[in-house]
Amino acid sequence: MDSRWLSNAYLVADEAGGTAVFVDSGAPLQPLLQAAEDWRVTPTHVLRTHSHPDHVEHEAELGLPVVRHSLETGDLWIDALPTPGHSDDMVCFVINDHAVFSGDTLFKDAVGGGDFQQIKEAVMEVYMPMPHDRRVLPGHTDETTIGREWEENPFVRVWRGIEPEGTEHVRVAGREATLVVWSPDYDGKGKAWVRFEDGTDAIVGGSQVERG
Repeated sequence: MDSRWLSNAYLVADEAGGTAVFVDSGAPLQPLLQAAEDWRVTPTHVLRTHSHPDHVEHEAELGLPVVRHSLETGDLWIDALPTPGHSDDMVCFVINDHAVFSGDTLFKDAVGGGDFQQIKEAVMEVYMPMPHDRRVLPGHTDETTIGREWEENPFVRVWRGIEPEGTEHVRVAGREATLVVWSPDYDGKGKAWVRFEDGTDAIVGGSQVERG
């Protein structure tokens, strides 16, 4: 994890077959390169969840093909699923039906900011139908599971209809709004779903929300 952006990079390896891939590159690479050496595996590709700087910073240093599509390499079976919303090019990668690398769409207790409807569709129609024991490796900070987010993620609980929408009056960038959901976020500043007076919904960083 990069200490500035709290962004993650990963190395995923099939130790038996000796093949590996990187997922994103926005964190110090030396621990991952050392792991590849220790495991005696050969990385073949970089999987890019999206092109924001905190996820591609060290991509060129790896000198490997960068992919955003489904592929097989060695004994790794990788499904790329489009999940636009946080960015137009966002994809998640499911590797060997075991783990999903969610980029900046689904986090522990939160979701990514961006186009509200697209984020909701990605979370509820792509992620939540996945097996509940599937590991979720996000683009920032702590991993989680699909089942945990189904049960505990504040956004998911409201979208499922098991928690009511909030009614607190707030201001966002000088505009009057209702705070529908407040959740923790990986940076400690919170994440909010707000509804403006014209009925528009938005997901914004907690630092943009004036409460009280």
